[in-house]
Amino acid sequence: MLIKYGRIITMEKFDIRQCAYIGDAVFELFVREICIEKAKTQKTMHNFSIKYVNANFQAHLLNELQDFFSEKEKEIIRRGRNLKISISKKNNPQIHSLASAFEVIVGYFYLYNKDRLKDFFENVKKYLNN
Repeated sequence: MLIKYGRIITMEKFDIRQCAYIGDAVFELFVREICIEKAKTQKTMHNFSIKYVNANFQAHLLNELQDFFSEKEKEIIRRGRNLKISISKKNNPQIHSLASAFEVIVGYFYLYNKDRLKDFFENVKKYLNN
């Protein structure tokens, strides 16, 4: 059971798409905050951001951090991985499926467990280098 904006929401009823949508923005902002600490020019900020805010890197992080997640969180990730998404034919559907699951868990942490989001981002920082 989850509580969002004072309402009780069961795991079956919470919206995976909303979590993915907000998770995408939250992760982008997280990377940009680190970026402005490390980069000095617009070009280096942009290059830093695109290096980490992409489906391949998000899929990589999801695989690397599997031990971090509880069983409940792994179920949310599984649901996110199974989310129907549209991608162009040139992109790898498995990578995008994992990236969507990554965005779902980030959004879930942001909406329902900010302390867990903080812990998660501390782990993610280890994978962000110059």
